[in-house]
Amino acid sequence: MSDSKQITEGFLRLVSIMDDLREKCPWDKKQTIESLRQLTIEETYELTDAISDQNWKGIKEELGDLFLHLIFYAKIGAEQEKFTLTEVLHGICDKLIHRHPHIYGDVQVADEEEVKRNWEKLKIKEGKTSVLGGVPKGLPSVVKAMRLQEKSKQVGFEWEVKEQVWEKVEEEMGELQEAIANWQKALDTKNEGDIIQKKDAIEDEMGDVFFSLVNFARFLQIDAEHALERTNKKFMSRFIKMESAAQVEGKKLQDMTLEEMDAIWNKIKHSPIN
Repeated sequence: MSDSKQITEGFLRLVSIMDDLREKCPWDKKQTIESLRQLTIEETYELTDAISDQNWKGIKEELGDLFLHLIFYAKIGAEQEKFTLTEVLHGICDKLIHRHPHIYGDVQVADEEEVKRNWEKLKIKEGKTSVLGGVPKGLPSVVKAMRLQEKSKQVGFEWEVKEQVWEKVEEEMGELQEAIANWQKALDTKNEGDIIQKKDAIEDEMGDVFFSLVNFARFLQIDAEHALERTNKKFMSRFIKMESAAQVEGKKLQDMTLEEMDAIWNKIKHSPIN
């Protein structure tokens, strides 16, 4: 049996099962696009976890879960007479063909960056009012920062070299330090309104530092979200090991001094497996 036939059979089997569940299962019958929303977000994060861990078995499983959700939404859409699964599939096919004129037309491109620029130009022609319009509001902030920067780059709003970006990082860090100093002065005055205003300024400047660091990561071809998640996982692993090491010594972290915990932490940190 050819791969395409197996794929078709698997896809139609999933569609058929979804039809059965929607008709016969009390839980599935009750679901709406609103009730599925959070579950879909959770499934997407489970997929990203599997990707971060390079867990191919997990990736396969989570992709299946997401396929189920996509079929589920299409089923509800058809029930509500809003759209059909066929329209969804042909819609994405038509979009891909239209936005890849270098494959399905006579447009010539030099590299992937030119492909991205053409993609954004086509979206504007389709009625988008801004190159940033396609960035979802609900994206995690680090991912959103990356997407905003990548999209603005397509119209030339971009530094030329990474050294310029690092200068911007240092500039933003200086402004953060200045905002902190102003807040500390406001604390001395005990003026509540001024304190709140200065604290807001710190938050603004901290955000600017984060945004500029994400930009610098892009110039180093580093995924800032993935880099931060690696650090999160590393911290969790070391902290749990620190808890275990304290227990071996018959101690609890809350009863230890920072110096005692730091000594264990550094021992774990410099261990060959960490």
